[in-house]
Amino acid sequence: MNSLTTWNPFRQMEVMQDRILRAMNLGNTRRSDDDRQSLTTSDWAPIVDISEDANEYLIKAELPEVAKEDVKVTVENGVLTIRGERRFEREESDKKYHRVERCYGSFTRSFSMPEDAETDKVGAEFKDGMLLVRLPKCEAKKPKAIEVQVN
Repeated sequence: MNSLTTWNPFRQMEVMQDRILRAMNLGNTRRSDDDRQSLTTSDWAPIVDISEDANEYLIKAELPEVAKEDVKVTVENGVLTIRGERRFEREESDKKYHRVERCYGSFTRSFSMPEDAETDKVGAEFKDGMLLVRLPKCEAKKPKAIEVQVN
């Protein structure tokens, strides 16, 4: 006997939106419990905090389960780029996954460099799943006082 399924037009719109966003690589999309698609990995972008003090700008990126060797930081044409990959490792062949919500795969985050940052002195440190990128500020040019003689 065939089962009767209730059609939900809003659910269909959500599925279509999810497919469009995935096709355009616009970040993480959500899936509901009744989504019967196969388990797949998706593109992702690590979350970052950007702060500033008197001496430098600091970018903190969360990169859990990403190996240091899989992260690359570059500065080119005034743009700082963080690239890397979080790999999905299937260690046990007899393991059956019921849900995979964490994202895996390659990622890229790019940021415009502030005008007062010294691009040749950018430093990065990777520790405990956190990437810290430091952008030192240029020495402020002090205004030069010129005495003008009035005749």
